Amino acid sequence: MTADAATGPQRPTDNAPQQAGEWRSLDPRTLVAHCKWLCAPLGTTALAVLATGGRLDSGTWIRLAVIGAVFACITAAELIVWWRTRYRVTADFFEIRTGLFTARLRSVPLHRVRNVDLTANPLQRLLGIVVLRAGTTGSRTSGSELRLTALSRPEAHRLRAELLARAGAHATDEPVLATTDRRRLRYAPLTFRAIGGVFVAGGAVWRVLDGVGVQPWRLGVVRRAFDELGRSALWLTIPLALLALVALGVVGAVVLYAENWWNYRLEWTDADTLRVRHGLLTARSVSVERARLRGVVLCEPLLLRAGGGASVRVVAGGLGNRDQNRKRSVVLPPASRAEALRVCEGVLREPLEAGELTPHPRVALRRRIVRALGWGVLPAALVLAVLGALLTPVLLYCAAAWLLLATPVAYALARSAYRGLGHGLNGRRLLVRSGTFGRETVALDRSAILAWTFTDTVFARRAGVVTVTAAVAAGEDGYRIRDMAAADAAAFVEETTPGFLREFLDGPEGTAGRAETAGEK
Repeated sequence: MTADAATGPQRPTDNAPQQAGEWRSLDPRTLVAHCKWLCAPLGTTALAVLATGGRLDSGTWIRLAVIGAVFACITAAELIVWWRTRYRVTADFFEIRTGLFTARLRSVPLHRVRNVDLTANPLQRLLGIVVLRAGTTGSRTSGSELRLTALSRPEAHRLRAELLARAGAHATDEPVLATTDRRRLRYAPLTFRAIGGVFVAGGAVWRVLDGVGVQPWRLGVVRRAFDELGRSALWLTIPLALLALVALGVVGAVVLYAENWWNYRLEWTDADTLRVRHGLLTARSVSVERARLRGVVLCEPLLLRAGGGASVRVVAGGLGNRDQNRKRSVVLPPASRAEALRVCEGVLREPLEAGELTPHPRVALRRRIVRALGWGVLPAALVLAVLGALLTPVLLYCAAAWLLLATPVAYALARSAYRGLGHGLNGRRLLVRSGTFGRETVALDRSAILAWTFTDTVFARRAGVVTVTAAVAAGEDGYRIRDMAAADAAAFVEETTPGFLREFLDGPEGTAGRAETAGEK
């Protein structure tokens, strides 16, 4: 270990220039930011005090004593972490040193740094600090990224520019692709999360009240609501309750949309990097190097598609595991489909022509109809019919009504899923479209495909279809072409990536029977 690493540097000021290779420390304000965990226990204690009329029992005093002890331990641990964490950027490496009894040094070559993200929750924004995450090649798990918590805002922006500049990026004069537009708020309720968010919020409140010893069903407001519901006409109260639920969902979706995408800006920076910034209370900034972009995904969920909207994600490496990738890869929130296509073209630097895709055989429609009826309609009908035969004939009428109402809906969804199937080639891009509830059109760079996998079942072989998966080291790791004609699968793969299946093909037309898997290039 070098002498400067052993002694440790002093924390530089925000405006002081840093020399190359100099060890630097985190901002000391991060110690205050870590105190945010106190909000939950102190809040539940305050609720308990209010619920008991200000009388503090022995349990409350014990809780306060435990909170104080835990606070002292966590503060001491965070102080040690801040004191022992050092980082530096040399000519070729980005290094982070941590640990007290067991020293740990993480060193990553700068050419492997693929994206640099900056986030800040409300308390961190108030303190003027941000969290920096540097994604690297192959960072598919949350523990594989480089993370610094936390830096001052000027230092974080300077470090991000330094990392991306030394990673080998080049200048560009691309314009801003998209900015904040209040008209997009009308697309916020057109997601399934609009209603689900109400149940999530209600469940969270219920758990908090139950955790502090308050039984929610015994509250006066709750008991009066149930009493009124029981005395009123159900044909009126149930629709009104559903209407109130939808209204709360719409309001909540708009509020969350505004908080998440406030001050939104998508642009190509001078470092040849795609950067998206957004957030009101929690500021977020995600940067992706152009060299790591593998394509785009046009997302059209059912309700959003019905309203003429869509959102856009990028297919890129170094964005973390699958859950983290889903969050960080969004470059355009729900907006009009025309704007989504324009953003896709701006990211790809070429038009996204997804209209002329090769349709899939009609047997794919039959398979979707069978699945929709066999898994979505018949099980519930059978359960109601059995219960009706054992308990009351009313359930038999319910089973018949379910069949009459659910069958056409399932058939319509199956046809929509079939119409969404398609694949094709557009220059150097592979286009894949599928889904009905969450329809996605993927435009994937053909040179990024590392392997192909052919998957089928006994029923698929009898139907003459096969599911082909293109594996890439980015995004979802693999993108499926579902239920394409088995006789055309191998030839299409060979056309997409010449040379992959040449040894598996028997002739110019090709067969998919022998092409079960194709190795990496």
